Amino acid sequence: MDLSIIIVNYNTFQLTQNAVESVNSSIGGAIEYEIIIIDNASSEDTQRKLAKTFSSAPHVNLILNRENLGFSKANNIGIRLSSGDYILLLNSDTLVQDNCIPLCLDYIRHNEQIGALGCKLLLEDGSLDHACKRGFPTPDASLYYFLKLHKLFPKSKRFGKYTLSYQDINEINEVDSLTGAFMLLPRSTIDRVGLLDEEFFMYGEDIDWCYRIKKAGYSIIYYPKAATIHLKGQSSKRKKSKIIYEFHRAMLLFYNKHYRSQYPLWVTWLMYAGVYIKMTLAYAFNFLKKNPK
Repeated sequence: MDLSIIIVNYNTFQLTQNAVESVNSSIGGAIEYEIIIIDNASSEDTQRKLAKTFSSAPHVNLILNRENLGFSKANNIGIRLSSGDYILLLNSDTLVQDNCIPLCLDYIRHNEQIGALGCKLLLEDGSLDHACKRGFPTPDASLYYFLKLHKLFPKSKRFGKYTLSYQDINEINEVDSLTGAFMLLPRSTIDRVGLLDEEFFMYGEDIDWCYRIKKAGYSIIYYPKAATIHLKGQSSKRKKSKIIYEFHRAMLLFYNKHYRSQYPLWVTWLMYAGVYIKMTLAYAFNFLKKNPK
């Protein structure tokens, strides 16, 4: 098996169906592949539709969880079940473009030092989803990003440390981190660095994985010669409290795991204060959206 593609579904049947169809179209017949769909305890109606559509579909292995295990655990289930030499994590809200997967697979096969590779992710309006190439969220990089200095000085390597705004989005570059919406890895990388950290429920696990991959000596590559559409936000127009909580919890979890021991206590206090202020504002904005005057 050349490639195992893992898609986690949670009440996004139509998006998942569209994603699978785009994968089949992108790959054609040149690659031996499998698609493993892990459903995280969606509604009965969604699971019924998934079973009807994919139970006997070619290339597809459908797993129906009885509880929502989170993004990391669900992907890890898929990885353990997979048999491909390469693993592709793919969001359900993506549409893989023509030749994207063969191009990415060919490039990573010919570069053994690559630990993970991501393609160019485009939002529905054609703009770049900047999560597809990022720096690590160090305290200073996070501060510059929070203050929007990368927008004032887009060519600055200092102020653009997190968004990598100074890099040409059409050039192949080594980056710090990719997004789990589209991340291609050799199985040998996973054998060496381990699976996704299941402490991360639905955010931060991709940055953590990339951090561990780079620490192991591999390179992380942004490969814009291939593209995928990311229908970001289609599954949830309004942020629920659980999503807001997990997003900010992931920030603190990543900081505590990788950076806390490297910085003085006052930096940690500032990081915690910044995250809690940001989370409070997110809750407030979400409340106002749900309860407009």
